[in-house]
Amino acid sequence: MEDSTLSELFWSVARRLRHLGKETLEPLGISPSQARAIGELTRHGSMRPGVLAEHLRIAARSATEVVDDLQERGLVERDHDPADRRATLVSLTRAGRETAERIKATRQAEAERFFGSLDPADRTELTRILRTLRD
Repeated sequence: MEDSTLSELFWSVARRLRHLGKETLEPLGISPSQARAIGELTRHGSMRPGVLAEHLRIAARSATEVVDDLQERGLVERDHDPADRRATLVSLTRAGRETAERIKATRQAEAERFFGSLDPADRTELTRILRTLRD
């Protein structure tokens, strides 16, 4: 198989997954960037907005916009950092944690549909290959 064909196939699947991911989030009223922020806060707990921006690999100003949107919807809250009262920590609210669970369940169901056409051996092999590429 030619490298360009492999690359084209990979990016085609990646685009399809991104598109499906966006469609999956629409009924929840969550954008992909908001879902990523919720995911990082779920995995790592409260953090300063600048640290969240680093985790998301976006500019601090962009992270502030995402946090503002999530706060407006009641999914995150800002509190003073007890270690430095000048600093702010962002954390998920109860509604944010519930939304994180809905995102996880919805994405899992979509992944099952997407990868469901693969037989178990192919799924196992694809998982192995993707882990190798990731690591």
